[in-house]
Formats: sequence, structure tokens, C-alpha cells
Amino acid sequence: MNDVKGLLKSSNWLSGLQWLFFIFTNIVVIPITVGAAFELPQGKIAGLLQLSFIMTGIACMIQGLFGHKRAIMEGNSGLWWGVILTLCSTAVAQGMPLTILGGSLTVGVIISGVLTIIIGVTGLGPHLAKLFNPGVMGVFMFLFGVKLIGIFLKGMLGIPFGNDAQSATIDLSISLLSIIIAIMVIIISIKAPPGVRRYGLLIGIIIGWIAFNITFGQQETVEQTASSGIELFPLGKPAFDIGVIITAVIAGLLNTANTFGALKGTDSMYGEETTKGQYRRSFTITGIFTGIAGVFGLVPYAPYVSSIGFLSQTGIIKRLPFILGGFMFFIMGVIPPIGHFFSLLPLSIGSAVLFVSYLQLLNSSWYFFKQVEFNTLNVYRSAIPLFVGIIIMTLPLSYFATLPDFIRPVISSGLLVGIILALVLENVFDWDQYGVKKEKAESQA
Repeated sequence: MNDVKGLLKSSNWLSGLQWLFFIFTNIVVIPITVGAAFELPQGKIAGLLQLSFIMTGIACMIQGLFGHKRAIMEGNSGLWWGVILTLCSTAVAQGMPLTILGGSLTVGVIISGVLTIIIGVTGLGPHLAKLFNPGVMGVFMFLFGVKLIGIFLKGMLGIPFGNDAQSATIDLSISLLSIIIAIMVIIISIKAPPGVRRYGLLIGIIIGWIAFNITFGQQETVEQTASSGIELFPLGKPAFDIGVIITAVIAGLLNTANTFGALKGTDSMYGEETTKGQYRRSFTITGIFTGIAGVFGLVPYAPYVSSIGFLSQTGIIKRLPFILGGFMFFIMGVIPPIGHFFSLLPLSIGSAVLFVSYLQLLNSSWYFFKQVEFNTLNVYRSAIPLFVGIIIMTLPLSYFATLPDFIRPVISSGLLVGIILALVLENVFDWDQYGVKKEKAESQA
């Protein structure tokens, strides 16, 4: 009865509409950039975009209804997205055919999906969660924020996504509008009354979209063509390049950090710790959709840690608006003209709004770091993975040309290297023994 009453409330549908735009702005750029990186024709890219809408809408609804049962977006993983784009860049530099890269990625993603399902079904999630202690999660949240904030800042500056970005320059007029929209959303988030503040992202998108069209005219992101459609293995039929498959499997295992980050990061909002059953269901569903993603050429799935920023920004923690947003997103995919209309949203405006939303990841990172007792002796546990990861993110891919093929994709990803270093340092060394206890003993002496 309460659910029926909830469906009749306009506030739930309005909140669901904001979820719709949040999901949309996070997802729309991913299949477009991946399709461009693999040099797919417009028809195939349109098919990937449509299928991403359908699968993401279903994934959000299933997680909200039967999985972890929290308002946490399930979508194409940002970690996987970064790894795939990096692999495309290195493949082009090495002369590897993109079909071989895509086929090998397909195999690696399917293997990762199976492993994730196993983690869920066997209940290994809570045991793995022990490896991802506050020190690891703090590093992950910070580096993840740096990586994605960098992507969206480039989008705000008018720099195209994909391989074309190498020779691109900043578009001053688009940059100015994007910065104004970002500042406006920040001001709304800080100064506006709570009733208005929760719709700050939606207001920013609508005003920014209108202002962009008035200033620059309507720009199409993806053309809808008669050949648009869904097909198996659009990135390439299964292939077996060992280096790519190993990288994909490692990325899949590290992608579990998204689940731990999203669930642990929302524990305080929901006033309870994530249960074993929630971990089990969440991993199983993520694994199923990751396997499906491998078959249909989509970026694999994960709970979005950026949902923490959205929830903090809007205060919309109820499941119903989230499920409604997922349902509306699914409808966008099922009815191509609707999806095509929303695909006209300028990427620079979507990037500006997401830039503001992802700034909250600093708060999430700080939440975990506050649980770590730092001093002059144990600061290395986080300083090494943070600084090394950030520095690697700034290095050109050409610097890694001398490394063996099978480890180059991993080592050239600052996000992956930072997470791996944090996992090793936090779980191999007893920092309480070498840090806190030793410093206290020295001070007492």
C-alpha cells in the first residue's frame, strides 16, 4: 500500500527524474568513447548506446529491488572504462589490431564476470572486504576521484573523448559556459534551501542544456541510422592475447573495490553496516551483468561510488526514486527516439554537472582516512600509492613502451597501480607495530 502511495507522489517522480539524469550523464559518454576508440561505425555505436541504456536501467532496478537494496547506481564501471581506453591507446601504438584487442577483452571480461559471480555465490565478499580496509579504501576513493574528475574536466574544456583527444585543444567558449554551470550548481548545493538543493544537478543540466543550444546550436552526439542494432561481440570475436586477458582479469578483481566503496561509503547514511547477504547478492548481480557486457561489447558493471556524492548532494536516499529513475532509463533504451533525444545532451554540460557531483569523493576518501591513525612513521602506507598513482596518471603512454606487453596495460594505469600498492602495503605490513606503537614508545623514552 505504501509503495502504491509512493508511486502517486510527484516528489518521488521528480527525484526519480534527477536520478535519471545522473544515470544518463554517467553512462552516455562511455559507449560513445569506447565505440570511437575501437573505430566502430555510427550504427554500431548507436546500438551500444541503446543497449547500455537498457542494461543499466535493468541493473539499477534489480540491485535496488533484490540486490543490496540501496539507492546506489549500477552501471558501466569507471575503473574498467579507464583500463579499456588505455588498452586502446597502447594497442594503436603497438600496431595490435583492434579486433584482436576487443576479442581478448571479451574473453577477459567474461572470465571476470564468472569470478565475480563466484565471489557472490560463495559468500567470499565479506572476506575480501577485510583486505579493503580504511587505508585501501581511502586511497581508492581519492585516486578514483582524481581519475574521473580529470575525465570530466577535459569534457568541460571541450576536449573530445577517445583517440582524438591527443591532438585536441581547449575550446574557450564551451569551457566558459561549462565553468559557469559548474559554479552555479556548487552555489545551489551550498546556498539554496534544502528543497531546492536536492535538485541542483537537475537544474544545472536543464539550464546548461538550454544555454548550450542557444549559444552553439544543437549538436548530435551519435547519429541514429538504419543500421543501428544490437549484435554479439561488436568489438571483435573472442581472441586470446594473454597480456590483455591478464590485465582484464586483474581489472575485474580490483573492480570489486567499487562494491566495497559504494556499500561501505553508504553505511553511515543508512545507519547500518552492509550485511553478508547484501554483499552476496550485489556481487552476484554485478557478475551476471559483467558477463553479459562481455558478450555484447559493453563496459563491465559495478556499483557507482559516485552515488555517495549524489546522495550527499541531494539527500535522496530512498529506494523508490532510484528505482523509478532506473525504470525511466530503461524506457529510454527500449524506445530509441527517446534515447536519441537525451543523447543530444552536450557532453560538456553533462561533464560540468558530474564534475561537481564527483567532488564529493574527496569527502568519502577523507571519511576512510580519518579511521587511520597517521604519524611520521606509517604515513608511507598511503603516501606511496597516492603519489605513485597520481604521477603515473600524468605520464604519456609512450614512456611505458619498453615494458613487457603482458604487464604494460596494468603498469600504465595509475589507478590500478595505486590500488595494488595500497592492498600490498596495508595487508603485508603491520603499521600499528612499526608506526603508532613505536612512536609512542619513543615519546615515552
